[in-house]
Amino acid sequence: MKILLMITCLGDVVRPAAGMATVRLLRRLGHEVEFRSAQTCCGQPMYNSGFADLAREQAKHTIEVFQGDDVVVVPSGSCAAMVKVEYPHLLEHDEKWHAAAQQLAARTFELSDFLVNQLKVTDVGAKYTGKVAYHFACHLRMLKQTTEVETLIQNVQGAELMPLHHQDQCCGFGGSFAVRYPGVSGNMVDDKMKCVLATGADCLVSTDAGCLMNIGGRLHREGKTIEVLHLAELLERR
Repeated sequence: MKILLMITCLGDVVRPAAGMATVRLLRRLGHEVEFRSAQTCCGQPMYNSGFADLAREQAKHTIEVFQGDDVVVVPSGSCAAMVKVEYPHLLEHDEKWHAAAQQLAARTFELSDFLVNQLKVTDVGAKYTGKVAYHFACHLRMLKQTTEVETLIQNVQGAELMPLHHQDQCCGFGGSFAVRYPGVSGNMVDDKMKCVLATGADCLVSTDAGCLMNIGGRLHREGKTIEVLHLAELLERR
């Protein structure tokens, strides 16, 4: 099928490798991937900071950019949740835009959700020899996702999925939360790092660039060598 890629801000600026891996993966599975260059921020930073009107403008822009009937895939639970859950809420009092928001929400999917629940694909032919720890990004809860990522990791040849204590506990990033409350955020990522290191894993996998940036940054500052990978990057290991 034809798939529209929503790359996300952090994916563009901080972790382009995750976006490129997503494109390679989807193409390898036989799909056509289109990137619409007019796309920009989904509006979540404004929305979370209380600037609802600015967030609405961003939502309308995104809806226009991704108009049509093609599936939209997002390598980020955070941005996928913004589109699927918050857009219809933001635009609920505007009949025209609310309908458009619902239409986009219905055909937008986070990557692991798209693979496992839409394509019914759990083995993409990936290979990785080593122990893998998995951090469950918070926004997957809003999408009502549970075991999709673990299912994909368990089907990577050679990978051993390690139990992670407090797996679904926030890493402390939370977008602007980390800026507003650096002390709290720092303690949270310290806890997450300790849990990751306790697994003895060779790599840490998650679905959101923000989580990977936060946890990976802490690991780097502490001199730890564990590899930090977006799910798409792991699934493109051959």
